[in-house]
Amino acid sequence: MRVYLPLTLPGLATAHTAGELGPGPLTAYAVTPGLREWYVSDDIEELEYAALSRAAAASLRLLAGHPEAARRRVVVAVDVPDGAASADPDRSLDASSLGEVRIAGPVPLGKAAAVHVDADDAVTDVAAAAEALGAADQGDDDAQFTVDGAEDHELLWFGVQEIPNLIG
Repeated sequence: MRVYLPLTLPGLATAHTAGELGPGPLTAYAVTPGLREWYVSDDIEELEYAALSRAAAASLRLLAGHPEAARRRVVVAVDVPDGAASADPDRSLDASSLGEVRIAGPVPLGKAAAVHVDADDAVTDVAAAAEALGAADQGDDDAQFTVDGAEDHELLWFGVQEIPNLIG
C-alpha cells in the first residue's frame, strides 16, 4: 500500500539522519474507502494524487506550527504492507480526515518510493498560506483564498537518493 507522509524539511533531515520516518504512531494519507467515496473515481492515479494532496495540506499545517522551518511542503511516498496502515472507520467520511491513516511504528526510509517538495517559486505562497491557516480555519474567506494559493503549486518529484541535496 502506498501512503503519503507529510513532513517539513527539518523533519526530512531528521528522518534522513535516523534512517527512518518515525517514531510511531505516524499520520499519513492513502487511498481509503472514504477517500474513494468522496472522490468518486476508480482511477487509481487520480485517487493517489488526491491522497498526496491531502498530505500536502497536512504538511502546510506542520509548517504553520513550526515558523522556523523552510516554507516548503514535503511529502514522502512510502510503500508499506497493507495491514500496516489503518483508517479510523468512525471518521472515514469526516471531511477533515479523508484518506487519513495511522501507522503504528516507524517506517524505514529505505521503503520510500519518492519525496515530493515545493519548488522555489512556491515558497512565498506557501509562507503566506501557513500564516493564514488559522484565520482560514475560523471561516475567513480571504485567508482561505491565500491557503488555496499554495495548493495551486504542484509538488516536485525527487528520488530518495536526492534527499541529501534537498536538506543540504
